[in-house]
Amino acid sequence: MSRAETGTPVARTPSPLWSLGLLRSELATTFRRWRTLALLGVLAAVPVLVGIAVKIETGDGSPAGGGSGGEGPAFIAQVTNNGLFLVFTALAATLPFFLPMAVGVVAGDAIAGEANAGTLRYLLVAPAGRTRLLLTKYATTVVFCLAATLVVALSALVVGALLFPLGDLTTISGTRIGFAEGLGRALLIALAVAASLTGIAALGLFVSTLTNSGIAAMATTVGLLITVQILDQIPQLDALHPYLFSHYWLSFADLMREPVLWDDLTRNLGLQALYTAVFGSAAWARFTAKDINA
Repeated sequence: MSRAETGTPVARTPSPLWSLGLLRSELATTFRRWRTLALLGVLAAVPVLVGIAVKIETGDGSPAGGGSGGEGPAFIAQVTNNGLFLVFTALAATLPFFLPMAVGVVAGDAIAGEANAGTLRYLLVAPAGRTRLLLTKYATTVVFCLAATLVVALSALVVGALLFPLGDLTTISGTRIGFAEGLGRALLIALAVAASLTGIAALGLFVSTLTNSGIAAMATTVGLLITVQILDQIPQLDALHPYLFSHYWLSFADLMREPVLWDDLTRNLGLQALYTAVFGSAAWARFTAKDINA
């Protein structure tokens, strides 16, 4: 006699289509929140402010910035020659704090926000399971990483096209590449920046499983971000720097070399994968054993 015939509940296994529906629901919920839209709006405004500032500064013919190199903020010296460099400049300006802060807010609120709102228990009533729900939350945060990065890049590209000339550009190595290839490298750089944020996304998700307060989780994640950034600037901690998730963030500048230098880029991707594995596993261990009271 089957369990259905005896009245014993039969465990339901969620189908892949149901899982995609859960992901679509999470994405829709996340990107409809006013907080998310405000974060994306602030990120989009940064390239506008940088572009206007450079335009005003160079209105009398003086060069922008003071750098002659090409890494990080030094890209700003090339903006007046080619508006495409505003994309690299904006990403370098937002990556140390604005982009990871936005990701930290979304990741920190992923589980704790549901618990605080009293909806977490109802989400687990559906045949999702804690592991599937946690993976969906992390996937949503990673999509936000990509969306936030592309918002900065697209805003910078539009502002750069409006305020400065476009055309062939000179790489850090001094070689000339076409505008189409420059756009391709800008896309690769945006993807590299988005990948650089996956480590703090996993860290924020782990913090989110430790508390039922969304505000506390967001504040803790942002606080850890600031702490790591400070540690990365202390010369006496040189031995620790290669293990900090933010240490290789600006390695995306190597994509503007000819040939491309992959060493720091691969170290960065490997480090983000390590943080994702460690803190993702810690989040899973905590969340699957956690008592859900809200």
